[in-house]
Amino acid sequence: MRTIELVVMALRAILGNPMRTILTMLGVIIGVSSVVTLVAIGQGAQVQIEKQYENLGTNLIVANVLGRGRAQQLDYNDLMQLEMLPEIGAMAPTVNKNNSNVKFEHNEDQFNVVGTNDRYLEMMKGEMASGRFLVDGDLEFRSSVAVLGSETATTLFPGEDPLGKVVTIEGISFNVIGVMQKKGSTIGGTSLDTSVIVPLETARRTFKIGSITTTYVEAATKDDLTQAQTTLTQYLTYKFKSSNGFRLLNQDQLMNARVAASSTLTNQLISVACISLLVGGIGIMNIMLVTISERTREIGIRKSIGAKRRNILLQFLVEAAVISSLGGLIGLILGCALSWAIPLINPAQATKLSLDVGIYAFLFSALVGIIFGLYPANKASKLRPIDALRFD
Repeated sequence: MRTIELVVMALRAILGNPMRTILTMLGVIIGVSSVVTLVAIGQGAQVQIEKQYENLGTNLIVANVLGRGRAQQLDYNDLMQLEMLPEIGAMAPTVNKNNSNVKFEHNEDQFNVVGTNDRYLEMMKGEMASGRFLVDGDLEFRSSVAVLGSETATTLFPGEDPLGKVVTIEGISFNVIGVMQKKGSTIGGTSLDTSVIVPLETARRTFKIGSITTTYVEAATKDDLTQAQTTLTQYLTYKFKSSNGFRLLNQDQLMNARVAASSTLTNQLISVACISLLVGGIGIMNIMLVTISERTREIGIRKSIGAKRRNILLQFLVEAAVISSLGGLIGLILGCALSWAIPLINPAQATKLSLDVGIYAFLFSALVGIIFGLYPANKASKLRPIDALRFD
């Protein structure tokens, strides 16, 4: 029997009971659409990460202090002396106080407070929407001034100009001197938009923050990146009397680490989605067994008029493959639609459709149908005509 005839027979059998067929396909539909959508989200996140790091340039190094205690503390003035070296262009030591209560009159929310210097904005490739950023005088005199991120300003001052107003951070008053333009996520997933920037020593003394935890270092040029990293390694090893108290990551390493973390999470979610395909395969096998039971007399009649075992085997195997393939096709269309719709619903979440992944998911769904349809088809092909004709 030709393949086209087997497919037509399979479609007739499927259309004979559409509701049962749809329920049978459901696991395959969910599995394929989940795989396509999750891969699109993962690849979209990867593109976003790459863009974030491209915006920061290629000669940035991040130095993180891993330990605590006096032996692991860095002195701001000592760090800034490294700017005199030819391979280092700029340095921005920082301290952080996450989830700090920031309030203006009746408006209050929690934001990330960053204590840093005047180099920070340029190194993060941020821009001012109004007012000014920190200057040397603010650091020298430990001024109680603050620069607000775009979302911070919108939350605390809806419809108002924040400049010159006084906000309280953990009950301490700060004068607002500037508002930054919308930027989005930067290194480590932090965001300038939801931050409050204050002078470093002001933050350390006001909020009782100990050591400088993270220092952003910009090499003078891209060619100086390796030498700058070597210099920092030597300095911090000497300072901490060990190479275990800190970690240095350059731009490429930071991006690769975030991409790898994103890919790992995406792969784990895809693995979970693939379970739906396997569950769908089990559902196909169960329904095919029921179908064979219902069509036992049909099998007996076909065998009695000359149908061979392989004809019966192929008939039910093709039927299982058609069910899973249709489910895979519907899942593929649904996954593409979801991938297209997600950025419209949530503009912050980018997606990137992958044709290869869609094709592989579809082929895998067809393979699931063949694998799980093999047992019922083989069972049907082994029925004896006389027993099948007697079946009621």
